[in-house]
Amino acid sequence: MNKTHEMSFLLRSCDCDINGQWRPSAILEAMQEAAGEHSRLLGCGRDELLRQNAVWVVSRIELHMNRYPAVGETVTVTTFPMPVRLYFFPRYYVITDAHGEMIGKAGSLWLLMDIHTRKMLPPGDVARLIPNNRDLSVPMNLPAVVGALQGEELVSVYRPVYTDLDVNGHVNNTRYVDWLCNTLGIDCMTQREPESIILNYNHEVLPEQEVVLHRIMKEDQYRLIGRVGDSVAFEIGGVLRGRQPSRSH
Repeated sequence: MNKTHEMSFLLRSCDCDINGQWRPSAILEAMQEAAGEHSRLLGCGRDELLRQNAVWVVSRIELHMNRYPAVGETVTVTTFPMPVRLYFFPRYYVITDAHGEMIGKAGSLWLLMDIHTRKMLPPGDVARLIPNNRDLSVPMNLPAVVGALQGEELVSVYRPVYTDLDVNGHVNNTRYVDWLCNTLGIDCMTQREPESIILNYNHEVLPEQEVVLHRIMKEDQYRLIGRVGDSVAFEIGGVLRGRQPSRSH
């Protein structure tokens, strides 16, 4: 059984930001691709789930980057699931550079959603396809809950556009990180970088829904809350640090 799975990526200019370094949303895209391919190999990929009117959706992600690699570097994402917890499927990631050095790590919690009713589904038979990885060491704890933060607040309104949406008909999980970086702003993102990113997805955001974004900053901490109507659709939090120069490769 495929207990773990790894995929390597050559970072192209379209994967990187104004600083020439791996864009945070592109990191999540690579994680998503690795998880999707591993799920396919395990017999619970998108095509298999669609036959049961189900799809994978992510509930939480927590990412920590030791450094952001630059355009032209090759990185490897290794991913593996852990035993199911109630409705949640934990999955972890280790990101290494061409020298085998760990430059990032992440944890995530996934759920099954009915593609028609948009309601969560019990693990059911899918849980039996998850390998017994209790013998593997996880790189971090389960993804945390975004904490409260009081500080300078910026409020803006955003309506999802074509490029925000994915094959499941809602805003893709990786796009929320782009929204974060955009609300932090160019000046901030050219001087600082996220050491950590915690994402809590409370419910999906659909096409044409108006999202009110509340960005809060306090020193090196940040928080972004996205509200749709009276409900919180998502929250992102974490810590910034001074931007580190890229290493030669």
